[in-house]
Amino acid sequence: MGAKSGREFLQRLDSTPREVWYGDEKITGSVSKHPAFRGVAKSIAALYDMQLKPELEDVMTYESPTTHERVGTSFLQPRTREELGRRTAMIKTWADFSGGMMGRTADYLNSSIMAMAAAAQFFGKGEHDFAANVSGYYEYVRENDLVLTHTLINPQTNRGVGPSKQADPFIAARVADKTSEGVVIRGARMLATLPIADEIMVFPSTVIRSGQDDMPYSIAFAVPVSAKGLKFVCRESFAAESAFDHPLASRFDEQDAVVVFDDVLVPWERVFILEDPDRANKVNESTGAIVFMAHQATVREAAKAEFMAGLATMVAETIGADAFPQVQERIAGVLLIAETMKAFIGSSEARAKTNEWGLMSPDYAPLNAARNVWPRLAPDFSAVIKQTGASGLMAIPPEGILGSEARPDVDRYFQSKLADGEERVRLFKMAWDASGSSFGGRQDLYERFFFGDPVRMASAYYSWYDKEPYKRRVMELLHRKD
Repeated sequence: MGAKSGREFLQRLDSTPREVWYGDEKITGSVSKHPAFRGVAKSIAALYDMQLKPELEDVMTYESPTTHERVGTSFLQPRTREELGRRTAMIKTWADFSGGMMGRTADYLNSSIMAMAAAAQFFGKGEHDFAANVSGYYEYVRENDLVLTHTLINPQTNRGVGPSKQADPFIAARVADKTSEGVVIRGARMLATLPIADEIMVFPSTVIRSGQDDMPYSIAFAVPVSAKGLKFVCRESFAAESAFDHPLASRFDEQDAVVVFDDVLVPWERVFILEDPDRANKVNESTGAIVFMAHQATVREAAKAEFMAGLATMVAETIGADAFPQVQERIAGVLLIAETMKAFIGSSEARAKTNEWGLMSPDYAPLNAARNVWPRLAPDFSAVIKQTGASGLMAIPPEGILGSEARPDVDRYFQSKLADGEERVRLFKMAWDASGSSFGGRQDLYERFFFGDPVRMASAYYSWYDKEPYKRRVMELLHRKD
């Protein structure tokens, strides 16, 4: 019980049966040793180990209210500003470890289930006590220090119609049957990042229309990755073997998968919403989960912006390009993004208030702005690094040359103003991995759609934002009589 070590995480990973498909390979065990997962498994283990470092104990853990053992701070239900600040410090510590490259570290969904548990009454109690289910699940995940993944959206079969209007109504995951033991789920969901998690949460993402046809799709539940009939179909891995050639991808490629539910039985105690479109559409907002998820994401994004600013600066300084005004302007743009994200966090915490469920909640307005600004700004990172490194990003030989007879040529011709040949190649490998490799391309796409389609998000933001005070100022000035 309580906070786990990296070794315990890896042991749990390898001993938990699961069905993961990587190409024509069916992976059922020893996941941490597979080339596609070895690097990220080791990185998650390192995050777990931080919890047990004496100097980080008060940052990474707190005392469980039930067992009094130390548990992860991302489970902390903040009642004060100080506790909210503790959450921020913990999230930032983990995010800095990967330079913000890992978007599905455990603290993201821990933040979600933590808020939902505080708002357990929202889920209701009828024939089944869904409120108790949510509370019990939160405590179970917290005390066992589990890693959660989740899957939100339906497969892109025909985006012009809803799930019930597809040629096959079981393309999107839905209720297929209900038994005395639980609910049977059939269909698929995307996109499940981090299939090496312990459990998967399934919650609605897009709006579900009220009506008999769409009722079976309005569900929320959680199951272990070992559940019978559950399959992960993975994309091509970007996790290279060499940490020299791919310093980011080799460590932080989280992997993404489509999740197939082949008549998966979800026990009643793991069901949170069942055939209830109204609750399914309101769950994230009404429970405050969206606020705490946005808070975690914005802290991670600030860490990533800081890392990319540091990387772009080092590339420029190493080759002596930092004196050029156009380079300074580009990097200044990245620094502005970093400060903007940190300002959103600071503003949200300075204006924090106790929500209806008793949690000290960051103000959502700055975080909602961050959710909309980030997808528009983050793609600039790779452009700045590419423009700064220019052709030097392509002239970077593989690691093997360092042990070859051509090594003297590397030492002579790859040196730069501030670095010898090997160090310059090493730095430019990281810059390419962050901006131009397959891993870097995935990072761009991931950040663009982290919270959904930016156009729809902007439309929702426009509808959500209270513009009336601004309009009244205009009207007052428009009709002011001097």
